[in-house]
Amino acid sequence: MSAIATNLQAVRERIAKAARAAGREPGEIMLLAVSKTKPLADILCAAEAGQTAFGENYAQEGVDKMTVAPQGYFLRGAVDRNLSWHFIGPLQSNKTRLVAENYAWVHSIERLKIAERLSAQRPAQLPPLLVCVQINVSGEASKSGCAPQDALALCQAISTLPGLSLRGLMAIPEASDDPAAQRAPFRQLREIADSIRAAGVPLDTLSMGMSHDLEAAIAEGATIVRIGTAIFGERNYS
Repeated sequence: MSAIATNLQAVRERIAKAARAAGREPGEIMLLAVSKTKPLADILCAAEAGQTAFGENYAQEGVDKMTVAPQGYFLRGAVDRNLSWHFIGPLQSNKTRLVAENYAWVHSIERLKIAERLSAQRPAQLPPLLVCVQINVSGEASKSGCAPQDALALCQAISTLPGLSLRGLMAIPEASDDPAAQRAPFRQLREIADSIRAAGVPLDTLSMGMSHDLEAAIAEGATIVRIGTAIFGERNYS
């Protein structure tokens, strides 16, 4: 068994244990393998171990990986469902067409302008682009995301756009080693989602939790955890 396969098995066991501790079913939680900066060989190794959902932060890097199909894999997630591709990084206007035409999910919408461009540029022959609104729950200037008080209006506007299917919220809280401090922003995101649902906008997704805090996220209701380092190891940005 490869190191990546071993790591995947360990992460799945963590997810299952955390789900059971929270009184939830492990099958309620999607494992999204964050493959940014990692080579295609690592992605194929994870796919051989049963991983199907991959997250990329850089639009072109992800598309470059999708358009290669060695060993019989169909990698373009927006067209083929063998592997699905999620865009999870900050999205600028000049990259929306690339994302709209190639990805199955976008987790990081923070402005209506970006959603409108994705809507207009999603090819009609593809299924709706599944999207989440990113919320800056920690209020960090260095983090993307809309302010919590603006989330309802943004979700209401996005929910009316053709070519998009609003699924939920995403957050990247400030890192902490304290379990209680980890849970607080995840709880806040869940409560924001609850308030948006109460206002009549259906949401079923909370994209939250990474390698160091997935247990806290699952305890607070995460439905997608975004795991990179615990699967692929530390990243090399050089």
